Amino acid sequence: MTEPLLKLENVWREYPSGDETIAALKGINLEIQAGEMVAIVGASGSGKSTLMNILGCLDRPTRGSYRVRGESVSELRPDDLARLRREYFGFIFQRYHLLANLSATGNVELPSVYSGADKKRRRERALELLQRMGLGPRSDHRPNQLSGGQQQRVSIARALMNGGDVLLADEPTGALDQRSGQEMMKVLHELHEEGHTIIIVTHDMQVAQHADRIIEISDGEIVGDRRKETAKESAVLKRPETPLDSRWRAEWGRFLEAFKMAILAMRAHGLRTFLTMLGIIIGIASVVSVIALGAGTKAKILDDIRSIGTNTINIYPGASFGDTRAARVQTMKIADVDALGELPYVDSITPTIGISVVASLGTQTSNVSVNGVGEEYFRVKGMDIGEGKSFDKMAVKRIAQEVVIDSNTKATFFPNGENPIGRILLLGTVPCQIVGVIKKKETAFGIDENLNVYVPYTATMYRFAKQTFLRNVTIRIADTVPTDAAEQGITRMLIQRHGSKDFYVSNSDSIRQTIDKTSSGITMLISSIALISLVVGGIGVMNIMLVSVTERTHEIGVRMAVGARQRDIMNQFLIESVLVCLIGGVIGIGLVFVINLIIKIVGADFNMVISVASILMAFSCSSLIGVLFGFLPAKNAARLDPVEALSRE
Repeated sequence: MTEPLLKLENVWREYPSGDETIAALKGINLEIQAGEMVAIVGASGSGKSTLMNILGCLDRPTRGSYRVRGESVSELRPDDLARLRREYFGFIFQRYHLLANLSATGNVELPSVYSGADKKRRRERALELLQRMGLGPRSDHRPNQLSGGQQQRVSIARALMNGGDVLLADEPTGALDQRSGQEMMKVLHELHEEGHTIIIVTHDMQVAQHADRIIEISDGEIVGDRRKETAKESAVLKRPETPLDSRWRAEWGRFLEAFKMAILAMRAHGLRTFLTMLGIIIGIASVVSVIALGAGTKAKILDDIRSIGTNTINIYPGASFGDTRAARVQTMKIADVDALGELPYVDSITPTIGISVVASLGTQTSNVSVNGVGEEYFRVKGMDIGEGKSFDKMAVKRIAQEVVIDSNTKATFFPNGENPIGRILLLGTVPCQIVGVIKKKETAFGIDENLNVYVPYTATMYRFAKQTFLRNVTIRIADTVPTDAAEQGITRMLIQRHGSKDFYVSNSDSIRQTIDKTSSGITMLISSIALISLVVGGIGVMNIMLVSVTERTHEIGVRMAVGARQRDIMNQFLIESVLVCLIGGVIGIGLVFVINLIIKIVGADFNMVISVASILMAFSCSSLIGVLFGFLPAKNAARLDPVEALSRE
């Protein structure tokens, strides 16, 4: 005798009820051979549905043994039970249990998606089955566009998709009119003749009479098991040849199915999805805006620092600020400036000699600060010439009496907007020709109201101060070189030239570093506050996803019934959570660009610097939040009991 297809030995199914235990099945012993057409008959509450759930691997026996083709299923893991449901069983439910968001073809295809079937072949087979059921013209219709009988036929086609060795029909005519019920039984007879094992669960004895074997169950026990004498042997079932995809393509197919369902679920609850995204949108926009504003503000401040000289090193005589002997130190010479200018990390260099004199032009006189500087002074200090030109190296060497004036000096001596270039400005008793005007520049440090003029330092030394030594040298260091390292090199060179350390060095880059640290600290603080909104948004995502799992419990049960693994269910909800957060992140970043555009339009004196790094960080944060806060709902969905999930509408 051949081994039975399904075999139950002393199977019990018990449920806790308060302090007691209720037995839905009591010591069931049953064998079903391949190709049989069996009807399980019993009144409501007799245990027939529980028996069907155990036969279809939707439920587990509390004790006893159940085997499918000799394989014991009592202790199998959930994913192994899902494999058995995919390979052997097809369910025809009384209430159809079709997914409302999918077309008829999509519903029929579902089992083969989870089995990893080739996409093209599974679509062809789904259409073939629908054509066989007389639903070819309505293959793209959704369940709510089909009649009850048509939905039941879609359910049958779905049950046959992976072969359907065993078809479990739960009250197959219960929700149909008489004509549709007769057509349903005709279809089941045809499938039986093809070799399918048919198990019908019903309370209607007339429906049971269609079967070759009738099993009566009452109060959880089998009270009758009889075969018709007219029963004939069924044909050997020919399983469909549906080629399987490679492993990675099968996984990709299941991912796409989960992705598609996530999109459909989000569209079905558009307003709720948007409100869920709102916390993420605000959080991402806040974080990126704060970082962009911080970067923009820092860039503005550093630009202002450049206007007074950044990455600069100043050299003074004496041991330190306030050294009373500094006035007697006269060792800094022009030759030192020339030697320092040859160092590879020196961008530009200038001595500075300052005195105050009375300047006059015509009848106008005023006190001015005369700054004796080198030809590279304006680069060192980040100044731009607005009119005319600066004096050059030759002018410095020939002690030229040329002068560059600032905008305040121009406004004082040329109040009517006259062209100052070429005019002679008397500085004390020394006439100097104006060759350029410095462009006016307002910085975060305010506007200098003093009158400043700039002449070659040689002219200042020999024509004004009457001295041969220098009291201050300013060096601008190349941006690629650390100022600390440059300072050490400059110090070593001057010690070698002077024979001792009769000078001290002031590194202005410390200002930039202080501002950098301060702005970074403020940005970090505000970003931390903004991150709180992201966490709040993430909690909102988790809350909504938990609600979504509750609302879609029935859908989860259907997917499990057709063979979805726990990870398939988990991926579906996790993808939805991540999508909500990612789309919220995209909208949040878009909002930042809108804010930046508004700032530019209104002409604000600050700017936002939106970096690629901040955008990538925003996407990473939104993805991470989607995974972290979506994991618990997804895990809860994956751990649902198929029977319990199917029972919820």
